[in-house]
Amino acid sequence: MGICMTDEQWWKGAVIYQVYPRSFMDSNGDGVGDLRGIVEKMDYLAGLAVDAIWISPFFTSPMKDFGYDISDYRAVDPLFGSLADFDRLIEAAHAAGIKVIIDQVLSHTSDQHAWFQQSRSSRDNARADWYIWADPKADGTPPNNWLSIFGGSAWQWDSRRRQYFMHNFLDSQPDLNFHNPELRAQILEEVEFWLQRGVDGLRLDAINFCFHDRQLRDNPAKPEHARKGRGFSEDNPYAAQYHIYDNTRPENLAFLQSLRALLDRYPGVVSLGEISSEQSIETMAEYTAGDSRLHMAYSFELLVDTFCPRYIRATVESFEANLTDGWPCWSLGNHDVKRVLTRWGGDNPPAALAKMLTALLCSLRGSVCCYQGEELGLPEADIAPEQIQDPYGVAFWPMFKGRDGCRTPLPWTAGGIAAGFSAAEPWLPTPDAHRQRAVDLQSAAADSVLNAYRRFMRWRRQQPALRLGDIAFTDAPEGMLVFSRRYEQHHILAGFNLSDSSRTISLPPAWTLAPLSGHGFAAPDLAGNQLTLRAYGACFAQIVSA
Repeated sequence: MGICMTDEQWWKGAVIYQVYPRSFMDSNGDGVGDLRGIVEKMDYLAGLAVDAIWISPFFTSPMKDFGYDISDYRAVDPLFGSLADFDRLIEAAHAAGIKVIIDQVLSHTSDQHAWFQQSRSSRDNARADWYIWADPKADGTPPNNWLSIFGGSAWQWDSRRRQYFMHNFLDSQPDLNFHNPELRAQILEEVEFWLQRGVDGLRLDAINFCFHDRQLRDNPAKPEHARKGRGFSEDNPYAAQYHIYDNTRPENLAFLQSLRALLDRYPGVVSLGEISSEQSIETMAEYTAGDSRLHMAYSFELLVDTFCPRYIRATVESFEANLTDGWPCWSLGNHDVKRVLTRWGGDNPPAALAKMLTALLCSLRGSVCCYQGEELGLPEADIAPEQIQDPYGVAFWPMFKGRDGCRTPLPWTAGGIAAGFSAAEPWLPTPDAHRQRAVDLQSAAADSVLNAYRRFMRWRRQQPALRLGDIAFTDAPEGMLVFSRRYEQHHILAGFNLSDSSRTISLPPAWTLAPLSGHGFAAPDLAGNQLTLRAYGACFAQIVSA
């Protein structure tokens, strides 16, 4: 039972596997993963039955923020290989039936980028206005109260121009001035360089950060009770403001339309925007409305510590209410947050939780991003203070330990200096808990998290209701999440027990269920209209009458 879709809409309901290249596979023994390493493991990726891979930045960079500080949009950093290696990756992925999505970091560059080097050289050069420059206040202080996500002011003094430049992130990541039409046109040319090389999509980093308020108005203060959310803890000063003037400006919509017009010249290419705004759900709806902006977007709503069926339901229903004609993309983890198994399962998460979370994520309406290592059930790695690489963690230790714990190398084998990732000491350590979950061990164990992931993804591919259907929740007892998915004649009940003990739900008496098989979970315990799920269990059944 296949699904008939046009190739141009391959992304609807797709599973996108995020590859963090530094930590995926090292092909040349320098302790850092690379593009050839991804090619070497293409059979593994194909075996996961994912539709696409999203590759985090591999462009030339001084690596102050591990590739999210780009110094040349069109070049591969030698650490990761060459353009020829990237072309081989595209060819290998397409041969394996896998689409390739690349990260595009458009709101800022590295301070080593040639554009910035020229811009800072004087106030009257050809690129003088390509970045956000401002004079100091009369007392020499920054022009306003805007803050950097990485701590401190969003303004850095430059003695050459005797002006401040703006940076939402590190002070080595100056923000581009999207009010400048020449800059906008140049950015589209940088994007098209990769479209011409055959990429199938763009993941747009911090896409709502492209524009700033021309008047440089101060952001208003946020009351203490409102300082959680958006992925920022209350110990970060950034959480103390409403960020309404330094990002998510209305001018961004016109730029998104010009970007979409470019993408539409390359049929089948998709855009996936990362959204972090004061009202992320509303911004997602706005950014994906109609067919002239982004194809889909995701935000941080499920990348939080809250592990609660009611929260998940409320989040999804809020999206559904707002995204009337948009398409969501869901994720439980990525390279910026603590691994979901530790966030939601504690220090010793059970394998059953990992299996259930994959099924839950991939049963929600929309497309899905899975972060590398989730298919192995990897917990967060504990990184010693002296081993921290992430500048975010260095700045906020010990309250926030940074993002290194979710970025450690993938364990391919239980033995070896780097668990099969490299022939050399890796850039981040491999914890013993990860070696015990290595690919070789799990591939040999029929009931492993990895094999459960493979099995479920193969089964999901054949379920139109899960890939494309509408979603409707059913009231359920504490600890359970139950909903139905409907697409044409296909009507599926999906039930999940998020607790560590069995739970029972009374289903609508008009429902007649036919349990489905092949997904890897135990047959549901059905007695009349009573459905019982074991701890961290899941069930799928065809609703044959309702």
